[in-house]
Amino acid sequence: MRSEKKYVPPLFETKRARGLVFFRSFAVTLFVGICLILFYRVSNIPRDGEEGRWVWIGLLGAELWFGFYWVLTQALRWNQVHRLTFKDRLSQRYEKDLPRVDIFVCTADPVIEPPVMVMNTVLSVMAYDYPPEKLAIYLSDDAGSVLTFYALLEASRFAKQWLPYCKKFDGQPRSPAAYFVSKSPTGDGGGQSQTMDFTAIKNLYQEMADRIETATMLGRIPEEARLEHEGFSQWDSYSSKRDHDTILKARTFDTIYLAREKRPQHFHNFKAGAMNALIRVSSKISNGQIVLNLDCDMYSNDPLTVRDALCFFMDEEKSHDIAFVQFPQWFANVTKNDLYSSSLRVITNVEFHGTDGYGGPLYVGTGCFHRRDILCGREFSQDSKIEWKKHDDHRRQQSVHELEEETKTLASCTHEQNTKWGDEMGLKYGCPVEDVITGLSIQCKGWKSAYFNPERKAFLGLAPTTLPQVLVQHKRWSEGDFQILLSKYSPAWYAHGRISLGLQLGYCCYCFWAPNCLATLYYSIVPSLFLLKGISLFPQVSSPWFLPFAYVIFAKYIYSLVEFLWAGGTVLGWWNDQRIWLYKRTSSYLFATIDTVLKTLGFGDTAFVITDKVADEDVSQRYEKEMMEFGATSPMFEVLSTLAMLNLFCLVGAVKKLIVNDSIHRLHETMPLQILLCGVLVLVNLPLYQGLLLRKDRGRMPCSVTVKSSLVALLVCTTFSFL
Repeated sequence: MRSEKKYVPPLFETKRARGLVFFRSFAVTLFVGICLILFYRVSNIPRDGEEGRWVWIGLLGAELWFGFYWVLTQALRWNQVHRLTFKDRLSQRYEKDLPRVDIFVCTADPVIEPPVMVMNTVLSVMAYDYPPEKLAIYLSDDAGSVLTFYALLEASRFAKQWLPYCKKFDGQPRSPAAYFVSKSPTGDGGGQSQTMDFTAIKNLYQEMADRIETATMLGRIPEEARLEHEGFSQWDSYSSKRDHDTILKARTFDTIYLAREKRPQHFHNFKAGAMNALIRVSSKISNGQIVLNLDCDMYSNDPLTVRDALCFFMDEEKSHDIAFVQFPQWFANVTKNDLYSSSLRVITNVEFHGTDGYGGPLYVGTGCFHRRDILCGREFSQDSKIEWKKHDDHRRQQSVHELEEETKTLASCTHEQNTKWGDEMGLKYGCPVEDVITGLSIQCKGWKSAYFNPERKAFLGLAPTTLPQVLVQHKRWSEGDFQILLSKYSPAWYAHGRISLGLQLGYCCYCFWAPNCLATLYYSIVPSLFLLKGISLFPQVSSPWFLPFAYVIFAKYIYSLVEFLWAGGTVLGWWNDQRIWLYKRTSSYLFATIDTVLKTLGFGDTAFVITDKVADEDVSQRYEKEMMEFGATSPMFEVLSTLAMLNLFCLVGAVKKLIVNDSIHRLHETMPLQILLCGVLVLVNLPLYQGLLLRKDRGRMPCSVTVKSSLVALLVCTTFSFL
């Protein structure tokens, strides 16, 4: 008789999201409404020579774009799936054969990424519930700062007390700063013993933090520390953060500091270059089969996260084609109503589940577990399982010093010359979003990824606390995504046939972020100006064509609100999200589009801007009160302010004309949609008007921006009225 294959319970399950039939039916009705709007535009185009012909054609173009982009967004919602892991089964089958895991923490500037914050991230991953001999932590310091190295030494000493404490009391979260904020000495009911231990470990942490912060403030380390550890001699030949030798110090085999070599004449490729140096160096020291990379502010919030990720890599039946496992980006400092829409709530709780249904999410640069062999360029095959039971103990045959000297060359400026690094191996170069293009290229080889959004957030970081930071961050993201669209790895053509159509459309949705600015700017300016002039651009209430406009507008935004609330947001949070949506499209995306076009034409270079993780005390207080922070002159602010003032002038001017002409009663019949559009644009800009005209604190809009934007808006409105 033929023997049957023994059933092995899976390590993870995939379930289809609920309510998809209802959503798809609703989406079909919305699609019909959009088609009717476009038919109305096409069939009512003014003839040659008639007033408003080109304005009407412009509206048709904008609405075609909005319709096209809406279709792309539906791909992210059409086939949502959710994952469930079984860590108990993993432990039962593989506890003695768990693979080595290398964790990369990347920092680049001790001023805007404080060493104390970085060390909390490092300590949180040191304390994972995982065999310590199979865990190696690498800190990449792209500034080559002696302050960061000093902080790592202090953190390593503190870890000797912190790790046993976490194991004894199952302390969570395991970032000390977050733990002491969220816990009290008697909060867990652990009795007098835990209270004493809590107080002692908290005092030790505070002493460590004080020493690190003092050194950071003074810009130098204590002399006794320099004498105590020979590693500080590496900085004797240090010139600047852009000109120094490789600095590689392994205090133990499991905690390694790396500052790759930097020279002014060699381009260093930003974070992608740092990650590739880490991949090479770690391959000689620990050679973990799984690699986790984290931003320096993204601390681990769950000590079991590594085991969750391994469930996807070690399942006997379904793991052979999984290249990376992406966890969501969550933030610990988001306000109740998410003032700047920093949580990316809908992307995290809805859209990435949609990409997962088509072959996996994007790689977003942090909170991501990779198979090392695939990250290093392994080609896809159906029989690509990895041997987890192998052990690489060659490193134990050498001393720490010998290993440091042997490995330094792997992080030199010239090591990558005439190699495949940055192209076919490691993270790809030449793009501000090196993570997204790297993940796309991996998936185009045939590999898949998985998205795991556990109930307990796996990682928590720091969101921007000022509007300039938010806009600059989104400019970098949208610019990078747009560059991918125009690159040889474009999801629009290169990915065709290599990944599923749904995932291809999902990538395009993000790659088309930047071009959204054109249609949004047109809709934010032209209807308002024609409202001021008294010319209707939309159907009147009495027209049957009013119905598809009304249905699409209200159905789309009601669904958006319901979706946002389902994702855990608030009504005011949704309103804030709509405001930031407008601000991004009319400023960040505009400048991203301009810079991308200039770079494509050879007039610009790729730049990488680090988001500041430090905020002044008064800025933090305003942020906690959910007061929008301006406080600086910026071309983006000038655009936003001019648009806001233009819509305000148009609305006031139109109402004034109607009152003077005694035709206010006809307003709701002749131009209801233009009044609605202009009115919403004014309402959504209320915090901006406060910053321009009413506020007196340091977070207000600079007076120069107020004057300039008001004059430009007034000039445009006045000129247009007389045309």
